[in-house]
Amino acid sequence: MKNIQVFDPALCCSTGVCGVDVEQSLVSFSADIEWAKQHGAQIERFNLAQQPMVFAENLTVRDFLERSGQDALPLILVDGEIALAGRYPSRAELTHWATIIEVKAEAEPVKGCCSGKQSC
Repeated sequence: MKNIQVFDPALCCSTGVCGVDVEQSLVSFSADIEWAKQHGAQIERFNLAQQPMVFAENLTVRDFLERSGQDALPLILVDGEIALAGRYPSRAELTHWATIIEVKAEAEPVKGCCSGKQSC
């Protein structure tokens, strides 16, 4: 499984989902991360305000910040390579990167007029 790392801008807490004025994209992304982890994804998340040394010690992230600045965050790395910058990924992107295979439940036939050999 691929390793996904999310380098967040400076947020008030580890997810940014705190306080009274919460950004909806952070709420959705936090839910998508939890969903992906429940399906086996390996995702690490780093906050610039709380873990600045992680940003400084990662050559790819440090070079990105020197070129683009903090305003270009978030930065998403997949297996150490830049996969996305400037916005949070969608659930579909996380699913693709983590190679999560979604198994959709087969629809059960409706009982009643449509069951058996009757036509509706």
